[in-house]
Amino acid sequence: MNNPFDPGYFSDEQLVDFGFKKVGKNVRIARSCTIIGLNNIELGDNVRIDGYCSIIAAGNGFTKIGSFVHIAGYCGLYAGSGIVLEDFSGLSAGVRIYTATDDYSGRTLTNPTVPEKYLGVTSGPVILMKHVIVGTGSVILPGVTANEGVSVGALSLITKDLDAWSIYAGMPARRLRDRSKDLLSLEKSLLAELDSELNSEVHDG
Repeated sequence: MNNPFDPGYFSDEQLVDFGFKKVGKNVRIARSCTIIGLNNIELGDNVRIDGYCSIIAAGNGFTKIGSFVHIAGYCGLYAGSGIVLEDFSGLSAGVRIYTATDDYSGRTLTNPTVPEKYLGVTSGPVILMKHVIVGTGSVILPGVTANEGVSVGALSLITKDLDAWSIYAGMPARRLRDRSKDLLSLEKSLLAELDSELNSEVHDG
């Protein structure tokens, strides 16, 4: 009997048929997610997107998600100007990424129901490079690049680019200290192990 409290994940076959620009192997997306602009979304291998996430990549927007990427529940990716999550990056629950924002100064009108000529929208792509991890409840504003190896503590506000292999936290986020690079050797071991398994399957076949 199916559990009515667990809607589960879409199958590989369903994901391929939905019309994503690209779908890799071993991709799991919860059935409760809201995803708009499928033809603008690329998914690498070993990706998991948990329940109640929203990815909005309609129009000229795009989202490119690498391999070994996890997006925890209740995240929002508003990708009108583009979002890139590189390999081994991840978002903890409730992270919000915005690629466009209204002008809050009062010099222009606001919100998408208003014609563009009356708005003062600031926009720019958001890029999370390899091994970036963002803590729960954090918010990333338009135009930010989190360089390789960055980690961001919970409930942080990211308003500008982040230096590689650094730990950040706060509102707005500030650099606390260096982040260890020990995980790079683990990445190398994992990829070597997967490559060995793949070669073994080829020979057995």
